[in-house]
Amino acid sequence: MSVKPILFNTEMIKALLDGRKTCARRIVKFLSGENPKWTGYVKDGLMLYNGKNEPCIRKAPYQPGDILYVRETWFKDVNRYMYRANYSDCEKFYRDGKEIEMKWKQSIHMPKEAARIWLKVTDVRVERLQNIDIDGIRNEGLSSMAVHAGDTEIALKELTILWNSTIKKSDIDRYGWDANPWVWVIEFERCAELGKE
Repeated sequence: MSVKPILFNTEMIKALLDGRKTCARRIVKFLSGENPKWTGYVKDGLMLYNGKNEPCIRKAPYQPGDILYVRETWFKDVNRYMYRANYSDCEKFYRDGKEIEMKWKQSIHMPKEAARIWLKVTDVRVERLQNIDIDGIRNEGLSSMAVHAGDTEIALKELTILWNSTIKKSDIDRYGWDANPWVWVIEFERCAELGKE
């Protein structure tokens, strides 16, 4: 078991806090020199192999049993941590009776001691991004009317927009929805902070 960080945007933090998000997809990184468009097979739902039965992708970023502390957009006030997901865009902040401009810090810079959400990895597998079904979309935390109604076509369009918004423009041809990249599907459950369970 390892303790590792995982990043989520503000929308997905809200889904975690609401109990709607129970999995995340992350792009599979191929070993250098391998062709990321290679179409081999998946063994045991976890590892891709090339024609010589040698691994051609890097190890999964997380393993079942790992504990993850969630990094999110944050701010350290005088005596407490504050989290962007708790506030609306029009929220005003005051100190000593005067309005202040809140300078939120990026999630990548959040220290472990500031984490308020802890997850335990329950399963990790490999699949193509577009293999997701309506249950997978729900588990990703999307909660629109289309998702609730089981309208897969509209839900997939919503997921496409969300997925592509997380990909750098320079990588969209390689990792965007239409590229249908291989992804790690990381399933998890909420847990108490390590050592305070």
